[in-house]
Amino acid sequence: MKDTTMQIPTPDLLADIRTRFALMDTCPEQGQRVFFENAGGALTLNAVVETSAEYAAIPDNQGRDNLASKAGSGAISTAKADISSFLNAPKGHVFMGESGTELLFRLIRTACLGVEKGGTVLGSSIEHPASRSAAIRWADISGHSYISVPHDDATGLVAPETYRQHVRPDTRVATILHGSPVTGMAMDVGAIATAIREVAPDCLIIVDGIQYAAHGGIDIEAYDIDGYVISPYKVFSRHGYGLAWISDRLAALPHDSLMGAPDAPWEMGTRDAGAYAAFSEVVRYFEWLGGRVSNAKTPRGQIEAAGKAMAAQEWALTELMLKGNAKQRGLVDMPGALIIGGAQNRARRGLVSAAFDGVDSGAVVAALNARGIRTHIRKADHYSGNVLEPLGLESCVRISMCHYNTSEEVLALLVALEDIL
Repeated sequence: MKDTTMQIPTPDLLADIRTRFALMDTCPEQGQRVFFENAGGALTLNAVVETSAEYAAIPDNQGRDNLASKAGSGAISTAKADISSFLNAPKGHVFMGESGTELLFRLIRTACLGVEKGGTVLGSSIEHPASRSAAIRWADISGHSYISVPHDDATGLVAPETYRQHVRPDTRVATILHGSPVTGMAMDVGAIATAIREVAPDCLIIVDGIQYAAHGGIDIEAYDIDGYVISPYKVFSRHGYGLAWISDRLAALPHDSLMGAPDAPWEMGTRDAGAYAAFSEVVRYFEWLGGRVSNAKTPRGQIEAAGKAMAAQEWALTELMLKGNAKQRGLVDMPGALIIGGAQNRARRGLVSAAFDGVDSGAVVAALNARGIRTHIRKADHYSGNVLEPLGLESCVRISMCHYNTSEEVLALLVALEDIL
């Protein structure tokens, strides 16, 4: 039977996909709009909204001798199995925290404090400040030196061979950014981890997957890492929590926990069963989509197929945005356009950042918003200065997509930009 996992969703399937998300083309404040701000927070599944509301009404916590408490505990256990399947992480531990940023700080802090002092902590200049700030801070506090691997300004990437040039036998902890919210590029996590372990085999490797999670599949079993963090609101769930996976050896290090608590848990306080149940709805969506675009029968196979279809759809959308079609020119042909990371970059995942010579990026974002097209400005500040300053840019326009966006929406953006520019 024909394998269809790399096919772009058909128009009928795309229409079905779009019915499953809340506020698909409307904003409760603005009215009709096109949503190209997915890197700031993706649209939320209707099932997540409904499940969250249902659990918000339940007063019972886990660990009590009543049916509601046991049901909540069951939902958490189910969700942890779902998350392990979503991440392809049959070993290790998954748990929730306040946010993706908070979890990155906690994992990096525990790693830096738990290894032998006097070594090095390795990160890269492409990283979001969530991991970079934590690594620099806790390297200093724990008596390590911090080494920054430089990214390539032209491609918006940091390559495995560049990591290899900076890793040392005494590298105790390393951080990797999986996907950049500024360049839109995905790093080769498995190859980078391999390069690190060739020199420092016992290094604890922690990955920031916050931007990447909605764009084409995660495979922790293939990465040989020790920590991976995502923010569920960027992968079709809601705000208010983060998710982390950690290896057994990272889990065993001394960490904040209640004295005497069985198994020294990583979760702090009573868990929100509704947040766990909401992420199960995300996993169910991946399974549903994978079943529609492939012949996969297992949940993990369906998740993988969904990731491939998402990546294929987003690649088609970014190619249309960059190159246009016979009737409408793309971004690369618009006056004074600079495409961050270059227009020909196979590492791009659903995001295009562009600056226009002599045109204020904030004015472009505001003008698009006035036309009902939601984008975002990235400034050369503590979030994006590491990428924009080397390019001599004060800001750029970030246009970020997910698989539910359409070619008609992309063309509407291009038409609007022609008028604005």
